[in-house]
Amino acid sequence: MTVTPEQTAWFQETFSSLVENVEQVVLGKRHVIELAFTALVSQGHLLLEDFPGTGKTSLARAMGESVQGTSSRIQFTPDLLPGDVTGITVYDQKRGEFEFHSGPIFANIVLADEINRASPKTQSALLEVMEEGQVTVDGVSRRVGSPFLVVATQNPVEQAGTYRLPEAQLDRFLMKTSLGYPDHAATVRILEGSAAGKREVGAVITPEAVQTLSQIAQDAYLNPLVLDYIARVVEATRQAAQVRLGVSVRGALALTRAARTWALAHGRGYVTPDDVKALAEPVLAHRLILDPEAEFDGVTAGAVIGQVMLDVAPPTQRESA
Repeated sequence: MTVTPEQTAWFQETFSSLVENVEQVVLGKRHVIELAFTALVSQGHLLLEDFPGTGKTSLARAMGESVQGTSSRIQFTPDLLPGDVTGITVYDQKRGEFEFHSGPIFANIVLADEINRASPKTQSALLEVMEEGQVTVDGVSRRVGSPFLVVATQNPVEQAGTYRLPEAQLDRFLMKTSLGYPDHAATVRILEGSAAGKREVGAVITPEAVQTLSQIAQDAYLNPLVLDYIARVVEATRQAAQVRLGVSVRGALALTRAARTWALAHGRGYVTPDDVKALAEPVLAHRLILDPEAEFDGVTAGAVIGQVMLDVAPPTQRESA
């Protein structure tokens, strides 16, 4: 099934409206907002490695308001328990039965703040819900609803008292990126108070419309040559000299899903090699495990992905359209 021109136009217009709506709160960060909504529409999750005070909470809240959904924030600390995230079953003496009290994970947009400060046991409570959209408590599985996006953050500077995210959990994040500090112009606008009256933004679409966006994105055309290009890029990460563990099949699937959404967001019903190039680093870099010697020499995962994209020849635009 192919995407019609009408669907492509509606997708692009709706996606742009969502981004512009959040831009009223998160100034000067359009590209990161586009990545965040790409993760949402692609039914993935987003990891932000950023400093405190860069607008992560504002981003998550504004996204929830834009899709007329709910948002919640979980402050991860060493004493946080899995039940504090998923919810617990409590015995009601008056009714004589057990009652489930849902946790903050039951929201459309969930901000998992400083996720690496929680113990591995608590971090693992997110594995099922991020992969399957449900939580299991006392043997009973409950859906968290749709759309569902986890926006997790971790501080790249302060590492004391933190637990490194295991590779299995990193692999479940569709993308990893950074908001960073605003540029000079955006900072001046913030100081002038241009965002002071925009603590809340209006709804642009309903949660059902987000599901429609996701369904349309699945039908974006992917030429076999572009699929071959994605496969060659992923295989090249496994063969890179500085890499101990390359990108998994889950990573290749994530890049494929994200590229479909990205293409439609930019007005095309088909994926081009440029879409793959634009998303390669945010989708693939955090999935690499570098060789210890390479890390010691200052090699970064982003640099490895950049070199891979230079080494792997893409199909021409005419071939892949």
